[in-house]
Amino acid sequence: MKLKSNLIFTLYTVYGILLKGISGQYPLVQNVTVTEGGTANLTCRVEYNDNTSLQWSNPAQQTLFFGDKKALRDNRIELVRASWSELTISISDVTLSDEGFYTCSLFTMPVRTAKAYLTVLGVPEKPEINGLTKPAMEGDHITLTCITQGSKPAADLRWFRNEKEVKGAKEVNASGKTFTVRSSLQLHVDRKDDGVAYTCRVDHVALAQAPQQATEVLEVHYPPHVKIINPITLPQEGQYLKLECVSRGNPSPDPVMWTKDGGELPDLDRIIVEGRELTFNSLNKTDNGTYRCEASNHLGTSSDDYVLYVYDVPTTMPPSTTPPLHLIPPDPTVQLSTHASDPTVTGNRDPNAVGQHGTDHALIGGVVAVVVFVTLCLIIVLGRYLARHKGTYLTNEAKGADDAPDADTAIINAEGNHAHAEEKKEYFI
Repeated sequence: MKLKSNLIFTLYTVYGILLKGISGQYPLVQNVTVTEGGTANLTCRVEYNDNTSLQWSNPAQQTLFFGDKKALRDNRIELVRASWSELTISISDVTLSDEGFYTCSLFTMPVRTAKAYLTVLGVPEKPEINGLTKPAMEGDHITLTCITQGSKPAADLRWFRNEKEVKGAKEVNASGKTFTVRSSLQLHVDRKDDGVAYTCRVDHVALAQAPQQATEVLEVHYPPHVKIINPITLPQEGQYLKLECVSRGNPSPDPVMWTKDGGELPDLDRIIVEGRELTFNSLNKTDNGTYRCEASNHLGTSSDDYVLYVYDVPTTMPPSTTPPLHLIPPDPTVQLSTHASDPTVTGNRDPNAVGQHGTDHALIGGVVAVVVFVTLCLIIVLGRYLARHKGTYLTNEAKGADDAPDADTAIINAEGNHAHAEEKKEYFI
């Protein structure tokens, strides 16, 4: 409509310029756009006027002003300026019914006229958001609907999730000269939506300086989630330790409950519970165990466990995460050569090898144990061997006395055996 009125004004202007060369008299007007409730000024000018009167008429062809004389009783219409070359009037508190072509007439022979189109913008009403359930439950599907009425031309509705724009489904319906605009937004409610502000904003040419908007904050109820936070990696005897139970849920799961190994907390003089915090003033071995924090609301219950192991100070090393080393007892005959060539024993190892420092003590201890074991085995075997050979020697010495009828003969037989013994030499180590 506005484009059409501008085109008509241009045609009239060109037409007036063409006639100007013939008569030198033609009224010039300009289209006007005003917001509903505002004031519109209509001006009609003549460059060459020979004292001919000017007149303004409304779209119903009712005379508003003839020269400086008011013709229509309407308190909203007033004279701004009247002369032989200009007639300007104002219309205050403009309504949509005031829209249309206004005619400026120059009473020459023949009467010449020019038309100006008055465009009235319909101001959209403040938007309303419907469909919001308070509170919403996690997992619900809801539809938010934003409605605005009275816009002309049709307004544009935009959705924002906090400060980020999201797209909705728009619907426009005409209602007389104005439009009703709706926009819908589908939501799958999540706990992350709790406290999120959804805003519907109206964009319109009549609201260039101050756009209308409505905001609703989504409240989401969801079951709690619990996590225990521990600031110390390796707690040691005598240390101060504070465990914090962080629980999130709506409604807020207060208070939380602390337990140890499925039962009540012992020694409440040293173990202090303050709200969500569990404090140990001075750790000792009796504090070892599994501590649980539990929180609940009307939608559910959640818990988290923390296994506390108190280490000695300062020499006790934490339990090694390396699997235990299973050693096979080596063959005693090759034990010495094997250890001499083993780089893990001689120390020829890569200093950058991952985890080798954690196993040095265990490996060396195992090797030493094997060496001691083999040495003891050799001593036992050697002792048994010596004891056995000593017994055999004494028996052979006594063989001369077995067949002798008397002591003299036994001595002679023994001397004979000594003679044969010289032929067999025995060495003792």
